[in-house]
Amino acid sequence: MIDKLQAIEDRYVELSQKISDPNIISNVNEWRKYVKEHAAIEDIVLKYREYKKVLEDIEATKELLSSNDEELKEMAEEELSQLEEKKEKLLEEIKILLIPKDPNDEKNVIMEIRAGAGGEEAALFAHDLFRMYSMYAEKKGWKVEIMSSNETDIGGFKEVILNISGKGAYSRLKYESGVHRVQRVPTTEAGGRIHTSTATVAVLPEVEEVDVEINPSDIKIDVFRSGGHGGQSVNTTDSAVRVTHIPTGIVVTCQDERSQIQNRERALKILRAKLYEMALQEQQREIAETRKSQVGTGERSERIRTYNFPQGRVTDHRIGLTLYRLQEVLDGDLDEIIDALILNDQAEKLKNMNLN
Repeated sequence: MIDKLQAIEDRYVELSQKISDPNIISNVNEWRKYVKEHAAIEDIVLKYREYKKVLEDIEATKELLSSNDEELKEMAEEELSQLEEKKEKLLEEIKILLIPKDPNDEKNVIMEIRAGAGGEEAALFAHDLFRMYSMYAEKKGWKVEIMSSNETDIGGFKEVILNISGKGAYSRLKYESGVHRVQRVPTTEAGGRIHTSTATVAVLPEVEEVDVEINPSDIKIDVFRSGGHGGQSVNTTDSAVRVTHIPTGIVVTCQDERSQIQNRERALKILRAKLYEMALQEQQREIAETRKSQVGTGERSERIRTYNFPQGRVTDHRIGLTLYRLQEVLDGDLDEIIDALILNDQAEKLKNMNLN
């Protein structure tokens, strides 16, 4: 690992010289490329330099242990213990920094929440999840925009698609993909029996046009009149848009906006995210043949979390974490769960890295 860190530091020094070179600065594209690489490894280099300084301090302190001054020796032993502890902490921090970064982590999110098994109760649970993520986003200072929705007559969601934008949104929300299960007495249940219902959550990185190129000849766009609950008209113009991607059969419908142009832009944004997700899943499928990922696979067939109302608990089945503060979680207090998932993900990745 030390050889690898030294190589990274050498590259950092080389890049520092390049981004100060007038000849390179004059070529904006080349300069930006080097600046980006320089910034990407800066944290690792600074932490490695701090680690090397601690090693030097350890050697200097060890020399004091041979002193005839008992008081000085005692101080040296105490300082040495602190330095060894700091060295181990820095090593762990460096290992985490060496984990390859997900290129999507800084992207915004397109989140799809759909009612699963359980009829109206599942739709109400989908609305609870929508509220939970909206409140979490608000705590983080992120912006939430409903891109498309299909509501039920009693206030649930058959489906709702959100655009969540803000720093690090995907890096934290990507662990939410999967099947969420609720156990409670539904408001629609007269007998007071506990029911189990589900909703699925898909978290996609928002992608720009440069990330996914859509051939205009591969899409079919239909326009129609928007409809509300029970089929009543909510718009007297053909503003709703249905986009069909012919090669994959993906269909995206948007009707929330009154403008056909806005609905078309939203539908294409969702389509780009879906196509990008398909490409990512294909890559993950190839990786999974040799090593099964423990967290954040995005497999929607997995039951990732249970929200149990009678016991007031939330259990994340991937890491065996149970919290007895259900209402706080549903009010958007998700950091403890997400932090635990991130730590578990890092631990799994470290196990599969060769840092010798």
